[in-house]
Amino acid sequence: MSTQKLFSALFLQLILAIFVLDVADAQYLKLGFYKNTCPAAEDIVRETTAQYISKAPTLAASLLRIHFHDCFVRGCDGSVLLNSTKNNQAEKDAIPNLSLRGYQVIDAAKSAVEKKCPGVVSYQWTILASPTGRRDGKVSVALEALTNLPPPFANITQLKAMFQSKGLSIKDLAVLSGGHTIGISRCSSFTNRLYNFTGKGDTDPSMDPNYVIQLKKKCKPGDVSTVVEMDPGSFKSFDEDYYSVVAKRRGLFQSDAALLDDVETSKYVRLQSFSHGESFGQDFAASMVKMGRIGVLTGNAGEIRKYCAFVN
Repeated sequence: MSTQKLFSALFLQLILAIFVLDVADAQYLKLGFYKNTCPAAEDIVRETTAQYISKAPTLAASLLRIHFHDCFVRGCDGSVLLNSTKNNQAEKDAIPNLSLRGYQVIDAAKSAVEKKCPGVVSYQWTILASPTGRRDGKVSVALEALTNLPPPFANITQLKAMFQSKGLSIKDLAVLSGGHTIGISRCSSFTNRLYNFTGKGDTDPSMDPNYVIQLKKKCKPGDVSTVVEMDPGSFKSFDEDYYSVVAKRRGLFQSDAALLDDVETSKYVRLQSFSHGESFGQDFAASMVKMGRIGVLTGNAGEIRKYCAFVN
C-alpha cells in the first residue's frame, strides 16, 4: 500500500473510532442522531472526506486543526467558518486562523448532505465526523480566537491552564498535542527559537543543537513562506512518531518542547515513544470526542446554517 493510501486509511480508521466510542453521557449528543431525519448523513460525510483526503492527504491535518480551532473558541459550534462582516472581524480572520485550510472539504460534505436532507445537519458536525445533535453558532469574534487558542510559543503552565479551562485534562493536553504527528508549519511559527529566543539573538537551549542547524538551513530570519514538516519523515502518517521526536528534544514548537516540563505530560511522551504508540490511537480518539463536547449548542440554541460562511 502506498504511503498516501496508508495515511488515508489510518485517518479514516480514526474517524470510525470516534464514531463507535460510547458517548451516552453527553446530553443530546449521540451517534445515529440523524437516523430518522437524515439516515445517510454519517456515511455521506465520511465518504466525502475520504474522497478529498485520498487526493490530498495533508488535508487530514488541516481538518483536525479546523476542529481544534473551532472548539477552543466558543465551543464546537462552527463559528470558525463564519465570514467577517462590515461591522465585525470573525474568527476566520484572526492571525492564528489565517493559515487554516480545508474549508472546501467541509463545504462539499455539507452540500452533499443538504442535497439529501435540506436544513437538518449542522455545519459544525460536518467539520469532523463526531457525536451528532449539535447546532451552529451565530457569533464569531476574531479577538476571542487570539485569547483562547494556545499559541505555538506557550509554556507548560499556560497550556495546562488553557486546556483545563475547556474541561480537558493534562492527559488530553499530551494526547491532543500528538495531532502534530501530521501536517506542516510555516517557519514564522518557530524561528524565534532559532534566532532570537530571549531577545538576545540566541537559540532555545531546550532544542537539540543538531536539529537547530538543520532548521536554520531551511528557515532564514524573517522567512514567512517556507514550510517545514512538524514530524520530520513521518508527517503524512498518523502515528506515535511525534512523541519520539519530542523525547529527542526535536519538537518544532515551544509548546511541543513544553510537554517535557511537566511530570504527567513528559511521562506520556516517553510512554508513547517507548511503547511505539500502543495506546495512542485509542487515546486520541477518546480525547477528540471529549474536545468535541466543549460548549456544544443543542436543542433550540444556535441554528442549522444552510451556507457555511453566513448566519441564516
